[in-house]
Amino acid sequence: MIEHQHSLLPFYAGWDRYQQRLVAAITLLTEEQLALRLTPQHWSIGMYVTHIVASRAWWFHARMGEKSVDLTSYELWALGVCEAGVDPCHSAAELVAGLEKTWQGIKQTLIRLTPADLEQVIPPLGDAERVQHAELVEPALQPYAQMWIEAARQAHIVRPSVSLQSVIWHVLEHDIHHGSEIFTTLGVHGLPVFELD
Repeated sequence: MIEHQHSLLPFYAGWDRYQQRLVAAITLLTEEQLALRLTPQHWSIGMYVTHIVASRAWWFHARMGEKSVDLTSYELWALGVCEAGVDPCHSAAELVAGLEKTWQGIKQTLIRLTPADLEQVIPPLGDAERVQHAELVEPALQPYAQMWIEAARQAHIVRPSVSLQSVIWHVLEHDIHHGSEIFTTLGVHGLPVFELD
């Protein structure tokens, strides 16, 4: 425990157990089960997991610049989910790999950062940076990448700078929020739900 004496990892104890339960819930799901929805208006289980993976990669890798694990392929993985409600239909194995790789990046960041680092500020994303990220997207997702760029331009919203503390809290609450939707959907359809003791 001495190596974590000044790191943030102890302050976020429990997130790792949540990660394990999320992975356990997704690992054995079939393609049909990943497509289950609470109602037709809700996203599918697979869409929620895709969105969790992409959000983790976006904030920790793309925005915070954490490069301990290369998450470039996941940064905009959920394009189409938010923009058009399209299910990218990733397999359980792909989703679990995304959860595990993004968790590895989060954990390495929490080990490296100290409480003093929480005050660091991340500037808002500019148009040029957004275009640069969109260019990384695979060809099949390019229409959604362009929708993402255009929506940001039309919104004329200048987002404020955010602290690392805000980003970490946002990603944690995002995991919990969408994870609860996943667990609720599993339960409604009679599939195993892991207790979150």
